[in-house]
Formats: sequence, C-alpha cells, structure tokens
Amino acid sequence: MDHDYAASLRLTLLGAVSGLLAALVVLAFRSVIEWGQWLLLPAASGDGYEVLSPAARLALPLAAGLLLGIAFDLLPRHRREVGVNHVLKRLQAPGRERLPLVNMLVQFFGAVVAIVGGHSVDREGPAVHLGAGSASFVGSWLGLDAEEERTLLAAGAAAAIAAAFDTPLAGVVFSIEVLRIRYQVTRFLPVIVAAVMGAMASRVLSLDDPGFPVVPEHLGSHWEILAMLALGGGIGLLAVAFSTLAVRLLRTTGRWPCSLTFSLAGLITGLLALWTPQIMGISYDTLAIMLLGEAQLVLVLPLVATKLIATAVSIGLRVPGGLIGPTLFIGGAAGSTLGLLLAAAGIEQAASAGFYATIGMAAMMGATLRAPLAALTALLELTANPNIILPGMLAVATAELVSRAWRGERSVFDLLLNAQPIDTRKS
Repeated sequence: MDHDYAASLRLTLLGAVSGLLAALVVLAFRSVIEWGQWLLLPAASGDGYEVLSPAARLALPLAAGLLLGIAFDLLPRHRREVGVNHVLKRLQAPGRERLPLVNMLVQFFGAVVAIVGGHSVDREGPAVHLGAGSASFVGSWLGLDAEEERTLLAAGAAAAIAAAFDTPLAGVVFSIEVLRIRYQVTRFLPVIVAAVMGAMASRVLSLDDPGFPVVPEHLGSHWEILAMLALGGGIGLLAVAFSTLAVRLLRTTGRWPCSLTFSLAGLITGLLALWTPQIMGISYDTLAIMLLGEAQLVLVLPLVATKLIATAVSIGLRVPGGLIGPTLFIGGAAGSTLGLLLAAAGIEQAASAGFYATIGMAAMMGATLRAPLAALTALLELTANPNIILPGMLAVATAELVSRAWRGERSVFDLLLNAQPIDTRKS
C-alpha cells in the first residue's frame, strides 16, 4: 500500500473517531443544558423563561452572573479562555498548541450555568470549542504531528456544528471560513467524514430535531428582489452595530473582575427581559415561531434591539457562551419584521414573514461571522429548498458588503480576539 495513501486513510479514520467523540460531547453538553432548564422551568418547554415572574427574570441572570463570575475569578486568566476565540488563538499560534482539558471543562460548565441562568448566549459557540478540544485530545493521545492535529481540530469543530444544526456541509465550510483551515483534498477528507459522523450521531441520539422548522416557499414576485436587497443592507448594519458594541465593551472592561462583568451582563439582560423575556437563554423556541410565520409585529420588532443589546453585552463582558445562535435569532427577527411590515402594508403576492425570517437568519450569520458561504450552505441544508438560494444569496451578499464597508475584512471573532488584553503567561 502506498505510504501517502496509508497516512491519508489513517487520518480519515481518526477524523471519524474524532467526529463521533465530538458529537457525543456536544450532545452531552446540550442534554445537561436541557436538564437544567427542565429543573428551573418545569412548567415550560425548552427555554420558556416567559413563565418566570418579572422579579425572577431580573434576579436569575444577575445571580447566575455573580456566582459564575466568582468562580472564574478564582481561575488563572489563561484558564478562562473559552469559545471560538480560544480555538482561533490556538490555531494561529506558532508550532503546536493543544486545547487544554481544563479550558474545555470551564467552557462546558460555565456555558451551562450562563445559558440555564438566562444569559443571552448560545450553545453552538461552546460546542465548537468542545468539539475541537475533543478531537485535539485524540491527536495528543496518539502523538500526531502539528499538521495532523490541526486537521483533527478542524474535524472536531465541523462535527460540532453538524451535530448542533444537522448541517454537515455547513460544518465543513465553517471550518474553512471561520477557523481558516487551509483546504487540501487529502487533508480535508477527515473533516468531511467527521461532519458526517457528527450529523449521524445527532440524528440517532438526539431526542429533538436539532434543526429549525421552516415552511417551504419561494419569492412571491420579482419585485421582492428589492426587498431582499433592503433586508441585506439593514442586517449588514445590525451586524456592524453588534460587533461594535461587543468589541468596545471588551476593550473597556477586559481587565475587570469577572464577578463584576458577569453580574453587569446579567443585570442588563434581566432589565431587558422585563420587557422581552424571550431574549433569555438561547431563544430558539421564539425563533421557531418566527420561522413558521406565526409571530406578531409587536413581538418581533423590539426583539431585534433587545436581543442584539443583551447578546453584545454578554459577549463583550466575557460571559462564557456563544454568539452564533443569537446572530441567527437577530437576523430572523429582522427578516420577520420586514415580512410582517409588507403584509401590514397590504402588498399582495409577497412571501410570508417566515420566509423573510429564514433569509434574515442566514444574512446575519454570514455578515457577523464573515462566513457567507457557510451561511448559505446552512440555509440550503436547513430548508432543503433550492428556491431559497437566489434570494438568500442576494441578502447574504448585500449584508456582507455593507458590513465590510464599515468593519473591514475581519469577522467578529477576529475583532474580539484583537480586543482582548494580552496575557503573556504560558498555559
């Protein structure tokens, strides 16, 4: 057997193992969150924080932030590094930089407390860290070289996205666009196999559908192309506002104690939740309503602002959760708002508000993460509707161009990574 082929086959098999391990860790993480929410909200399904009293909505994220902040303050600074930024930092470091197990554990339990405690963050950002860290553990255990470990790290991240959303191809593209893993056919086959394993494990083991409900539709008329361009432009500005607020907060408070910043994030989230409790937690139950076209304008319009502020504040104040899911929510709320406004104006033959929410979801993800192809791929995989690609491309491309004009080439992860205080201590 040819040596190169044998090495490629070995790495591909390790990619499958890494993908399965990453998926199992991510699904366990998701189950712990659901279990915690079930204990906290027995009368609700999922993250239905609307059942809480106003006082509880205010107190819960504040208390969770304070307790979590105290715990983080007891850790060395380099052990508090979590999320996609932590993975990017390790990938960009010269030589071999593994993902430490301690940081994975901090990410796992920190995100559980933050999400169950009602902070406006997601489980997908932490899932990328957990998936990549699981694969990194495989590479470290087997003593692989630096390039092979990077391949497995990308495989774990792709498997995590695939398991989270049931979008294996989007997971692969995510590792190229967001993690900037250089594409090579021989090196990327393990990533593809890992994403397939992640999606299969999710389908077999997850009790709930990991994707989002969508109504198969298409544009009602050709004039709606203008509406898609307008939607993309507006979402591009939302992406800029989101990134700017998060980065400025991080630059200002990056050296503040976590007990202070996490509590402040909880207080702001709790205050906003007095008006719109739907922003608490991952908010996917409300996003599902918008995607089905069943939301009302009086609900979705304020959610655009409150979810954006709550999430940007949480991310800027270093709460250990992710921002991928909130970008989907913000874009979905913005798209739903436009669709409902068109319906209220009595415009005939327009697509439903759910269709606009679906397009907006992809546009916001693409513009914020600087991953337009991953957003479009996820859009196609989630909807299984080829009619959505043309309007999706228009909105995603417009949002990308607008955000790039204001923010340059860098993604929100790059901006946050550059805004973090420099820590010269070795981990």
